[in-house]
Amino acid sequence: MRHDLRPLFDRVVLKELEPDRVRQSGLLVPAGSREDPPQHGIVLAVGAGVDWWESAGVQMPVRPGDHVVFPSSAGVYVEVDEERLLVLRVTELLGILEPAADCPECAGRELAAGEACPSCGRTASAAG
Repeated sequence: MRHDLRPLFDRVVLKELEPDRVRQSGLLVPAGSREDPPQHGIVLAVGAGVDWWESAGVQMPVRPGDHVVFPSSAGVYVEVDEERLLVLRVTELLGILEPAADCPECAGRELAAGEACPSCGRTASAAG
């Protein structure tokens, strides 16, 4: 039988994503730095919040499916049906990753050969 983990109160359940060690520039980031980088995950389930939140007009800031960032020290790992999940308080989340809008400087326009946007760093070869 399959189980779903339903978080209580202000907790969320995440599926941690494997860290991407290759950057867009092609640079390979080695493992084993002194400080663990923030981790990424997908929200699977969200608790109802804390009882006083409703009277204060506060809602849970994340929803299932959100791509979030959290510190490596956050939460507790649990295993449910042989799947490793992370349960943490919503206040431990650092933020939600969202697709970036077009740069206000170059606005996604076609760049001339050798031109680079001073704001976002996009170059003509990466355009389009």
